[in-house]
Amino acid sequence: MRILIVKLSSLGDLFHALPAVHCLKQHFKAEIHWAVQKEYEVLCKCFTDVNRVIPVDRRSFFPNLRNLASELRQIEYDMVIDMQGLLKSALVARLARGRERIGPSFHREGSALFYNRVAGPRNLERHAVDQIMDVVRMLGAPASRVEFPVRFPDMHVIGRRPRVALLPLSRWVSKNWPPESFVQVAKKIKEKKEGSFFVLGGDGDAEFCGRIQRDIGEGAVSMAGRLSLPALGGFLKQMDLVIANDTGPVHMAVVTGTPTVVIFGPTDPRRTGPYGQKSRVLTAKIECRPCFSRTCRYGMPKCMADVTPGEVAETALKMLR
Repeated sequence: MRILIVKLSSLGDLFHALPAVHCLKQHFKAEIHWAVQKEYEVLCKCFTDVNRVIPVDRRSFFPNLRNLASELRQIEYDMVIDMQGLLKSALVARLARGRERIGPSFHREGSALFYNRVAGPRNLERHAVDQIMDVVRMLGAPASRVEFPVRFPDMHVIGRRPRVALLPLSRWVSKNWPPESFVQVAKKIKEKKEGSFFVLGGDGDAEFCGRIQRDIGEGAVSMAGRLSLPALGGFLKQMDLVIANDTGPVHMAVVTGTPTVVIFGPTDPRRTGPYGQKSRVLTAKIECRPCFSRTCRYGMPKCMADVTPGEVAETALKMLR
C-alpha cells in the first residue's frame, strides 16, 4: 500500500501529524510519501517512517502547479490523506492520483469539497495530535500508542551543565515573552546553578538573540542562524532544559525527550501545547486569553507579561533538580 500524506506546514504541525502517520505505517505496512513545504523538506527526511518527500514551493505555488502535478501523479496512491485541512493542502491532495482522498475534521476554507471522506467529528477542544489521530481510528488502525519516530543528527555541544536552551521568538509578536524576562530567568538560574545558556533563533534573529546573550553575560552563547532544522533537533537533544514561547522548536525538543518550560499567552496549550510528560506550561490567569490573535489590542500582551521570571525560574530549577 502507498499512502500520500499532505501536511505542508508549519514546524510544530508537522510533529503533531507524526503519531498518526506512524500508526498508519505500522498497521498497513505502507510506503509513506509526504508532501511538505520546501523549507521543511530536510526536516521531513528525518522522519523515519517517510519513504519519499515531495517538496511544495509555497512562494510560487500556482505558477509551478503543473510541475507539482506532474511529480505528484507519477504514482497512484491507495490513499491520499490531507492532515492540514486548508484549501492549498486540499488542492495538493486533489492533484495527486489517489483512489481515496481523506480530510481532517478541522477542515476549513472549503477544503472538504475535495475529499471523499472526512475523518471524525469536529472537536477543537482536543490537542492537535488527538484530532489528527481521528483518521487512524476511522481506518480501523490501533490508535492507542503515541510515538514520534524521528532521527536527528548527533551534535557535539560544549558547555557546562546544566545546558539550557532559550527560544525567545515566535512567528506571532503576541506570543513573545519579553526578552528581559528571559535574561532575568537565566540570571536567577545562574545564582543557583552554574550552567550554559544557548539562545536559539533563525537567520534574521542574530541581533535580537545577541542582545539577550550579552545581557545574560558569562556562560551564554547565541546560536541564531547557525543551525539547520535537522541540526537544531540534534542540538536540542543535548540540552538539559528548554525555556520557550509557544513556538515550533518546542515540539522538536519534546520528541527528543528534553524537558521544556513553555510560556503560553494568546494560544491554547490544550490544542497545541507540548505533548508529553516532561513539559510544563505556564500561563497568566486573564479572561481574554486565549484570544488566538497575532497582535494584542492592548499593545503589549498582558497575558505574556504577567507570567513572571520568578515563576519561570522556580519551575525551571525544579525540573533541573
